[in-house]
Amino acid sequence: MSLTEPDKVKRNKDVVSRFWDALYSHDWDAIASFFTDEANYVDVGIGETGGGAFGPAQIVARLRLGLEPVPAHLHHAPVLIAEGDRVVTEHTEEWVFRTGERVMHPFTSIMELTEDGKISRWHDYSNMSNLIDNAPQWWLDHIAAGWAASTGQQDQVE
Repeated sequence: MSLTEPDKVKRNKDVVSRFWDALYSHDWDAIASFFTDEANYVDVGIGETGGGAFGPAQIVARLRLGLEPVPAHLHHAPVLIAEGDRVVTEHTEEWVFRTGERVMHPFTSIMELTEDGKISRWHDYSNMSNLIDNAPQWWLDHIAAGWAASTGQQDQVE
């Protein structure tokens, strides 16, 4: 039995809300469980041309690269708006680095969910220079090295 449209919207908002709880708890296994096997995550703010991350393993690996070394990663004032299979979240992340730097990073996330309530598409829209301009150099070096290793370009990182 399929859900009515209002029930589907409510379910989708609940799924996305629980996803955010898992993300800000850095619960990597729980995060992976929210995605379809073919799910696509794109951080539009970095202007990537490779299509982003595909499937739970790549998505979690990308999230871990940036977030695992950040001991406090907080979610502020999320607003969730849903229609049909899409949920839009307007929110601000607060990144607190181990060396004391704090960055407030606002953005919008758009997620598309399947009939069974799994996330199949996630696009983030933000001003990535806000994070890059305010993050500590050690974290930027960590990201560059991890990104190079994941794409087979280690020799291009100094």
